[in-house]
Amino acid sequence: MGPAASHLTHSAPGHSPGPVLTLMSGLVGAVDWLWDHWYLPAGAIALLFGAAEMVMRHLAERALTQRMALELIPSPHFEPGLEEIFRRGVQLARASTAMPWWAPRRAKSVQIRLRADGSTPLRYRIEGPAGGERLLSITPFGPHVTVHRARPIADPPRRHVVRAEFLLRGKPTAPLREVPLDPDPLQPLVDAVSDLRAEVGDLAEVRLNIQRAPKWALRARRVQLLQAARRQEHREAQRAARWMRQDATGMDDSLVWTLKGLITGKDGSRRRLVMPPAPRRVEAEEALGKLADDDHLVRVQLLVLCASNIEGRAEARLAQLQAAFDVFGGRSRWAMRGWHLGPWRLGADQWPTRRSFERRWHLGLCRPPRTNWVQLPELTGLLKPPTVHCRLPLLAGDLPSFEYANPELLLQGIYRTPDGRRRLVATYTAETLFECAVGKAGGGKTERALAQAIGYAHAGGGLLFLDPHRDSWPRAAPFLAHDHLMRRIALIDLNAAGPASLMSSWNPIAMHHGAAAHDVVEAVTDAFASILGWDDATAPRALTILTSCLTVLVAVNQAACQAGRPKDQATIFHVRPLLSDAGFRHAALAATAHQLDEETRSWWRTVFPTFTPDAFAVILNPLARLAANPTTRAFLGQALGVYNSRAAMDNAMIVWVCPAGNGPTDRLLTALIARDLLRAVRSRRDTPANQRRPFRLYFDELITLTGAAPETIASMFEDFRKYRVSVHGMTQLLGRLPAPVRMSLTQNASTLASTAGSKTAITAITAEWADQPSADEVAALDRYKHYMSLTVHGRRIGPVRITGPHLDDVFADQARPGNITALQHAALANAGAAPLDELLAAAAVQQGRVTDFLTQHAATTRPGLNKDTQGYQ
Repeated sequence: MGPAASHLTHSAPGHSPGPVLTLMSGLVGAVDWLWDHWYLPAGAIALLFGAAEMVMRHLAERALTQRMALELIPSPHFEPGLEEIFRRGVQLARASTAMPWWAPRRAKSVQIRLRADGSTPLRYRIEGPAGGERLLSITPFGPHVTVHRARPIADPPRRHVVRAEFLLRGKPTAPLREVPLDPDPLQPLVDAVSDLRAEVGDLAEVRLNIQRAPKWALRARRVQLLQAARRQEHREAQRAARWMRQDATGMDDSLVWTLKGLITGKDGSRRRLVMPPAPRRVEAEEALGKLADDDHLVRVQLLVLCASNIEGRAEARLAQLQAAFDVFGGRSRWAMRGWHLGPWRLGADQWPTRRSFERRWHLGLCRPPRTNWVQLPELTGLLKPPTVHCRLPLLAGDLPSFEYANPELLLQGIYRTPDGRRRLVATYTAETLFECAVGKAGGGKTERALAQAIGYAHAGGGLLFLDPHRDSWPRAAPFLAHDHLMRRIALIDLNAAGPASLMSSWNPIAMHHGAAAHDVVEAVTDAFASILGWDDATAPRALTILTSCLTVLVAVNQAACQAGRPKDQATIFHVRPLLSDAGFRHAALAATAHQLDEETRSWWRTVFPTFTPDAFAVILNPLARLAANPTTRAFLGQALGVYNSRAAMDNAMIVWVCPAGNGPTDRLLTALIARDLLRAVRSRRDTPANQRRPFRLYFDELITLTGAAPETIASMFEDFRKYRVSVHGMTQLLGRLPAPVRMSLTQNASTLASTAGSKTAITAITAEWADQPSADEVAALDRYKHYMSLTVHGRRIGPVRITGPHLDDVFADQARPGNITALQHAALANAGAAPLDELLAAAAVQQGRVTDFLTQHAATTRPGLNKDTQGYQ
């Protein structure tokens, strides 16, 4: 080597190495040191990341303390459209960012909570930043969804708890399956929790966190997907090239190729040139799929927790929910995070992921997996509460279970739960005001009413069961034959079988009960007018004459009671002698002259004499029919009738009234009874509201009853609520009821029930339910099966399918067939029943007793008043 080269390679004495060499040697030393002490920088980096994580956790927890919760309660007819649901999703995504600027990304989310614990079918809650409350409170669903500020839920500890986190698997860029809105997409989830039992601590809750997609994370995800797509295309191209070379080599070495070369004279040893295919260009939109557009793209976190106090129920519930989420699956699907090793599942219940799950569950943190990217339309089924197309189970919290001898509960029927259990269900007595049962004969309407009435009677309630056919009394008797009930039961049976038949009695115009005179007159007059079709336009004279007659007879009865002679009271049969017997009329008017007002006395002096005898026929004819019938003659011809509907209400009596049939005379008697009930109930206004004892009326065969007194029955359904009297009506055909009754009944009914029947008859009821169920479904019901809508806590429940209670099953323990004879005697004794021939004999002499009383009473009045009676003949 020459001097020049030596000069280049050796530094001159006294000079330091060059800066480049120094830098290189320093770097080599640093690398060597790091290699030997790698744990120090690793520890520093870990410490730095740990400190950053602690700071982020602290900030997240601080931000999450400023959260609020809303509960959404849909109406029974809630039916949103896709646009409304989409707008709600946009609101949720926007509200997720309504947090302080310093809040970490994991705290910026809105959480949808779907919760079921056996008390409600499915509670739908929204939890989010406090700053987004106004945005979340005003929903695009309008008045069909009620939004309430929700309180925190404190769950008691359960013995068995399972947890799961769901992530999207399958093709990461493919959307979830588009689920239609009818049936409701939430139906699989509702079905999965339909058999929860609150008494054993069952709980199932789904929490879906929605978070707006951060731009940097979206870009990184897109880069990953594009690179993966390109690698896939390269692999496909390489695979295709490999197969092409193998095919070409195989053909060159084949016997066919060699023979072809010999025949053509070409060199068969030359190999063909194979051009491998180029990788297909990756299109971004195709590779990115739903991640290609930024619009309405969110990240989601789906957590599920199931718990119970009974081993195995929580695990089974989680499996049901997993199956429910399969409904949303397509090329992309929801799957539980973790692994299965034989019988063991490594997931959110085991270390190390359980602690992370608990923190996210309790704090509301959102740390979604990198695969959980969705477009808002994919979440359509979870962005709204259950709709009208969702079949909700009937839980104990919705419809209480019947308790024997509990006066606050009214038996309705038997409900079969989704898991096959049968439960006696009831409504609250205080809010079950009017009930209507429709269906064909023998379908179970009367049986259900009897079961309800018997249960109410055993609970201490008072009732009146009006049955024109008397079939209900022998059916109910074995279950009412208890000593503590016999004191309160009265039987008014008008089906006389002979002279010795025992029968009660009633004087509609009696005054010894203390009723108001004008109310009694109005009740009897309206009963006659109702059954005879009188009104002020068609029969004003008949109404005037009958009203005037009853006014005088009621005054006579008042005088008899004041004189201490209530057995000398007149009956409605004394209208006939008052109109046709001048002597009786003169005595009655003379005896009551000081009780009647001047206008009434003047009418009898000046107007009555102008009527010809044939003007009274319209009044005397129905009275003659009543008098000609021995049963009605005996029942209505007694001065001191025992039947007193007002006393029955005030003393919680159990009264069975059985008219003899539905002929003209029977309809008139039924009209009198119905109008007396209306008068008696309205008379309760003299009692403070809180002291009025509840009373229930059961009307079997409403068609018969309303044919006798349509306006009276309609008024009952309109007015009785104020007086704490409820009505339960049964009919085969709602359409055959008079229009006023039908409208009042359907308008005010707390319970509407229907058994099987013709579609024409059932349509009137299903129309009230918006044809859900349809008339076809109701018409095909089996015997004792009902569809009914009920009212609980002011909210309509149903219509739900209920099995009508059968007395021999529901009240089998209460049957006392050996006491039926004693019950019959006690019920007739409480009704003051006497042999028919004795009652007829007493009715025959009653006019003479009244005449004697009037003669004696008139002699004791002031002589000056007797001149007012002149001209009455």
